[in-house]
Amino acid sequence: MGFSVWQLLIVLLIVVLLFGTKKLKNIGGDLGGALKNFKDAVKDEKGSENNADAQPEAVEKQDAEFTETSDAKEESPVERK
Repeated sequence: MGFSVWQLLIVLLIVVLLFGTKKLKNIGGDLGGALKNFKDAVKDEKGSENNADAQPEAVEKQDAEFTETSDAKEESPVERK
C-alpha cells in the first residue's frame, strides 16, 4: 500500500496552500541551518577527542587573589522595604 505520485502532489499542494511558499522557505532554511550547525558540532567534537588523546594539554593552576575589607557592609539577600 504505497503512495502514488498523484497523492503526494495533492498533499504537497494542500501544504503549500495552508502555509504559503514564503513560510515553507523560511522553515526549510531554518531546518537546513540547524542540521549544518549540528554536523559542524559533531565534527568539532570528534576532532577535539582525537586531539585530546594525542596530546594532553598542560594546565597551570594559579592562586586566586582575594582581598578582605573590614569596612564591608553586609547586605541581606532579600531587601525589605
